[in-house]
Amino acid sequence: MKRVLSHLFSLGLVALLIGGMTVIHHGNLAAEESQYAKATFAGGCFWCMEEVYEKVDGVVSVVSGYTGGQLSNPTYEQVSAGGTGHTESVEVTYDPTKVTYQHLLEVFWHNVDPTTPNAQFCDHGNQYRTAIFYHDEGQKMLIDESKKALESSKSFPQPIVTEIVPVSVFFSAEAYHQDFYKKNPVRYKFYKWNCGRSQRLEELWGKS
Repeated sequence: MKRVLSHLFSLGLVALLIGGMTVIHHGNLAAEESQYAKATFAGGCFWCMEEVYEKVDGVVSVVSGYTGGQLSNPTYEQVSAGGTGHTESVEVTYDPTKVTYQHLLEVFWHNVDPTTPNAQFCDHGNQYRTAIFYHDEGQKMLIDESKKALESSKSFPQPIVTEIVPVSVFFSAEAYHQDFYKKNPVRYKFYKWNCGRSQRLEELWGKS
């Protein structure tokens, strides 16, 4: 009987220890995630912007979606038809200890045509406008500074028309849009080339 009780006690102690380790593990994950920050950008086709940001060191995840509109839970068909107010965008989760928000802004500017209103390359409509959605006043200050620096250092034939607005509700796009450039590389490259995105970016910013 004593052996049985001793065995049960041992099992209970092991379970308690495992449970405690699980709590500690989840606690570490929560603490780690709390150190991450978010940035939201609209730069035309979200497939292309997702590819760009996923290659940046320090970026944890990139989600394609819709923001800046009035309709709740919009579909791709609704947004692409226009009229919802949303723009195709990406929500970037990043580690500020590995990459700065300033660098994410540099990546944004060099991957869009900031002088084109309601369009990006071959995609036309309000849903393809460029925008930077700030999450707090600190981000807004850095955005304003980066825009002023860009205007003073780079001569564009037209003014910069990229919106700088507070972030609104971000709705994730359908699953087939996520990591599209990885899942459908041939179709993606065909679209990107035909759209003239790379060619126009080289005209604006030079070879990367």
